[in-house]
Amino acid sequence: MNQFKQMFLAQLKLTLREKQAWFWGIFFPVILMVIFMVIFSGDSSDDFQTKVAIVDENPNKTSEMMLTQLQQIPVIEIESDQPVSEEKAKEWIKEQEIDAAIVLPDSEDATLIGLIVNKENEQNVTTQVVSGILVNFVQQANLAAAQATSTYELQFESISAGDAELDYTDFLLTGMIALSIAQGGLFGMVDLVEMRRKGLIKRLRMTPANMGIFGLSDMIMRLLFSIVQIILLSLIGVFIFGANLYINFPSLILVFLIGSLSFTALGYFISSFSNTTEAYMGVANIVSFLMMFLSGVFFPIETMPEWLQPVSSILPLTYFADGLRESMVYETSILSNSILFGFGNMVIWGVISFIIGAWLYKRKSIVSTR
Repeated sequence: MNQFKQMFLAQLKLTLREKQAWFWGIFFPVILMVIFMVIFSGDSSDDFQTKVAIVDENPNKTSEMMLTQLQQIPVIEIESDQPVSEEKAKEWIKEQEIDAAIVLPDSEDATLIGLIVNKENEQNVTTQVVSGILVNFVQQANLAAAQATSTYELQFESISAGDAELDYTDFLLTGMIALSIAQGGLFGMVDLVEMRRKGLIKRLRMTPANMGIFGLSDMIMRLLFSIVQIILLSLIGVFIFGANLYINFPSLILVFLIGSLSFTALGYFISSFSNTTEAYMGVANIVSFLMMFLSGVFFPIETMPEWLQPVSSILPLTYFADGLRESMVYETSILSNSILFGFGNMVIWGVISFIIGAWLYKRKSIVSTR
């Protein structure tokens, strides 16, 4: 215990004296989160809007009736107060001033309603939404023409595991906190590579110092930086971006501790086989990049291709981000299956990484002293 205390204080003093550690450990995660929050966050309570033009070159009772009904659909924003020509509508579509043009029947007996879209945007979300709205509109018009009444109707209800309605900002904030802490752990052990390159690890191995305790003391010191990170990022998310947090503190404390130590152990493992700073940063960047986009930081994993989802299910950042959301947003109990399963995954990653890293350090140090 005394050896751990001395190593911890020494590494803490070295870190605090290093100005780059303050930037990369504290300020860079804050800058990173602010940038991504500005790019990806938005007011999710805003209704979806699509801008269309109405083509009605031969007004008739049928087209007038349909125009009146289209004007009452809240998600459709009509570009012009009056119908325009088909030529004008196509010009707007080519210039991407509107999302689509709806061509109304040219006579009372006509049965065709046209939809004109930009070829380049044919498969995008907005086009699919407009098409779906128009298909539903046609079905309702057919029922009205047949003087039939609807037998079934859809009742839509959404519920949340939390106590209040949640939006994308809450989802993104917890994902960015998880990413920032993970990156702090992955990149935080670069100093160990420099120590080995300069022969300091070799000298340390010649003393009675235990290499496992040496690595553990550095991991605990990094944990302090993670505490500062989660506090700063949470305050910025809540007071600047309007995020909502409903925290279950026992779950949060355990998720935070296990996640922070696990990613620091991963950084410790990467440093154990990296001979240069460049090699360390290269491996850490690859690992960080893969997890950043495959672990549900910016968007739910369910939206990813099915063949990629199994990869996400084994990454530690997936369970760290989910654990933070469960404990910071949904107030999930520490005894829930989702929390406990995430704990197990992160513990496995952290323990294996630390054991292999400590073994590699011991092995390389012994070799270097012979």
